[in-house]
Amino acid sequence: MTLRVAIVGAGGWGREHARIFVGRPDCDLVAIAARTPESAARRAAEFGTTPYTDLLTMVKETSPDLVSVCLPNEGHFEPTRTLIDAGVDLLVEKPLVFDLAEADDLLRRAEDRGIFFGINFNHRYAEPVLRARQAIQDGALGDLLFLTWRFGGEANYGNSPHANLIETQCHGFDMLEHLGGPITSVAAQMTNKTCGAYSTVALALAFESGAVGTILGTYDSSYAYPDSQLIEVNGTTGRATIHDTVRQLTLSRAGDDTASVWQAGYFNDEMRSFHSTFDRHVDRVVSALRAGDPPPVHASAGRRALQLAQTAIASFERGTRVDVHEFS
Repeated sequence: MTLRVAIVGAGGWGREHARIFVGRPDCDLVAIAARTPESAARRAAEFGTTPYTDLLTMVKETSPDLVSVCLPNEGHFEPTRTLIDAGVDLLVEKPLVFDLAEADDLLRRAEDRGIFFGINFNHRYAEPVLRARQAIQDGALGDLLFLTWRFGGEANYGNSPHANLIETQCHGFDMLEHLGGPITSVAAQMTNKTCGAYSTVALALAFESGAVGTILGTYDSSYAYPDSQLIEVNGTTGRATIHDTVRQLTLSRAGDDTASVWQAGYFNDEMRSFHSTFDRHVDRVVSALRAGDPPPVHASAGRRALQLAQTAIASFERGTRVDVHEFS
């Protein structure tokens, strides 16, 4: 059976959503919705589908099996709630929302209606991340001691003073827990030196396992710099280092001057492409939806990232370490 897919959002990353689904032989891109008739018509014409500006009309006329939502970061709540109430299965972009009460409302509505509700934390599907996680699960690093995440470049301006933390570093929260398990407390420093928002944040983390960690997230740097995204996971017997999400993985053993390095070979263009991490995620989303299984990354992961961000905000405002459970 071919899945009928609709896209909500006609921006740059919305175009990536459309590119993926229109290129899959098991999917039929039946609609693209946007906020204005002009943008909807332009993107729909590009991909040979039907434009919409009204979500309920789109759902009624096209009967999609899945709606993939990619809208401006601070405009997620109302459209997502409308689609949940319409009873359609969803894949949404991060961040889920900026407010925990709104996140809880969406999750509760989706659960009540039995809706498939996934979120696109595509970094999980980078080849170095898949290999690093397997190495951790295989015990190659021993007991984890510390994890670090550094990520940032040019600013993506928004209305929230914590846009960097909530809409971009949500990937860091998700990734560090994906690799290292639950975070239990956060201590935060932030600066609004450049643009009035908290454009650079430095966080100290405690993990349930006893490990510690750090996040440095910034809108005061450049994505042109090498290692604008860097992950290090250090254990009692080894270390994994991931460079620029898809570029390279280095596995080292304690006391050994040699290391094992993975990087994409000459013909492995898919593995070196950041955008292909989304293709990989969609492949698992489609498989799960067809099988009647839960999403590979449930939208509750978006709520969890927001919970950690709110803990960090509280820590900065109070000037002390804050327990994550306070925002459960």
